Amino acid sequence: MTAVLVLLAIVVIWGVGVYNRIVALRNYFKNAFSQIDVQLKRRYDLIPNLVETAKAYMTHERETLEAVIGARNQAVSANKKAAGDPADAAAFRQMVAADGVLNASLGKLFALSEAYPELQANQTMMQLSEELASTENRIAFARQGYNDSVMSYNIAIEQFPGSVVANSCGFKTAELLESTETPEERKAIKVGF
Repeated sequence: MTAVLVLLAIVVIWGVGVYNRIVALRNYFKNAFSQIDVQLKRRYDLIPNLVETAKAYMTHERETLEAVIGARNQAVSANKKAAGDPADAAAFRQMVAADGVLNASLGKLFALSEAYPELQANQTMMQLSEELASTENRIAFARQGYNDSVMSYNIAIEQFPGSVVANSCGFKTAELLESTETPEERKAIKVGF
């Protein structure tokens, strides 16, 4: 009888340990998402200033400027929803899609801005562009940290014996952040001399 109680105590202690490890890993990936969220908010705050600066020079590009602001607003909304529960796969996918639309519209804005030398020389535009580039680098770094945390969490809930505890306690796999580029956008740029 004593051996059964000892064995039961060992199993309970083991189960609590596995459960606590999974909870800790889940909190790590939620924290990693929060780091992305901080950088995305910085990015979202920079974009209206960038558009306002460009407006003065790009009077004929109103549609592009409005598209950037619209994409930014959609991305902010999708980000808020995903930040509420980073484990919500549907909200997470919407955020990634909205971010892809925003990246495309920003790319178009920067491509069009090259046709306006005065805009390129504008000190405010140069500073905002530099801050945005710095923020993009921080976002990329935060995304890498997030994916590392998600990978550790997913491994813990998918491998035996953690999968037993994870399945019985309702833990679900988390989504990795993946590139939103199309295969066409991933192709190397051909340079000819």
